[in-house]
Amino acid sequence: MASLPLSPAVPLLFRDPSPPPLRAPQMPVWHRDDDELTPDEKTRSGKIRYRTVWISDTHLGTSGCNAELLHDFLHSIKPETLYLVGDIIDGWKLKRGWYWPERHNDIIRRILKLAAKGTRVVYVPGNHDEAARDYAGLNFGGVEIMNEAIHVTADGRRLLVLHGDEFDGVVLYHRWLALLGDLGYRALLRLNIGFNMARRRLGLPYWSISAHIKKKVKNAVAFIGHFEEVVAHAARERGVDGVVCGHIHSAEIREFDGIQYYNDGDWVESCTALVEHADGRMEIIDWAARTAGMDVAARTAGMDVAAPCAGKVMAAPLPPVLAQAVPA
Repeated sequence: MASLPLSPAVPLLFRDPSPPPLRAPQMPVWHRDDDELTPDEKTRSGKIRYRTVWISDTHLGTSGCNAELLHDFLHSIKPETLYLVGDIIDGWKLKRGWYWPERHNDIIRRILKLAAKGTRVVYVPGNHDEAARDYAGLNFGGVEIMNEAIHVTADGRRLLVLHGDEFDGVVLYHRWLALLGDLGYRALLRLNIGFNMARRRLGLPYWSISAHIKKKVKNAVAFIGHFEEVVAHAARERGVDGVVCGHIHSAEIREFDGIQYYNDGDWVESCTALVEHADGRMEIIDWAARTAGMDVAARTAGMDVAAPCAGKVMAAPLPPVLAQAVPA
């Protein structure tokens, strides 16, 4: 018996009903590491190139660290030199209780990868990671540790780079008061976290209520102004043209009688960095403002780990390169 010819529609019944495999989402070229790019992509990667970048007061090891914004920033830049100007790891907080989400590891990995790819990385410890000061002069994984540094800008100016706690009388002479103040500050940062969680649910960008309160408190404003003057005066006595510091979580560019004062801010309140352009021009970058309206967590998801865990406490080990910054 002759078989009947199949109609054109019949073979569709015998096709594999399973859907085609899903392709993994491709990160935009400006958010992928250089070694993941094709030669053509490298020419249009769009990473922001700076001669120098300064960041400080990231306070890794605390819930107050804006790790997603910091991770996003570090993945968006390609600096010739990166200065870590103290309080990168919060040894004070880790001494009281362990908190180290995987995203904090990602940030350390990114810094080490920048060093491996040719960026000069200089780590100037602060008071919260003061244990690392004992290792000044050493190099770990391409990261130079110095108690202070002299940076020469593209236009020939000499800048003293230090954390700034050296000029804070409370830290120097009343450590118990500094620790008490730190506890109060942590409480304010916890308020800031809850406040911004509510803002995200409403589709609003990051805004620091703790920084706003600090700027409205008269004594805090007076302390910041006095601190800036004292640091600028010390720079003049050292015979340099300016100074770059952190410590007070207040980004600023000012001039005091011919001495340039630069503060790179922090990554628990303002999420700012100080950058030097190729011509020596200095600028404060407000990364929270630049990324307002963007889903930063989605942009950074999958860059370093398969599943980001922002805000979740994990028993992730501290990378050995910077483990010495945490007091035993």
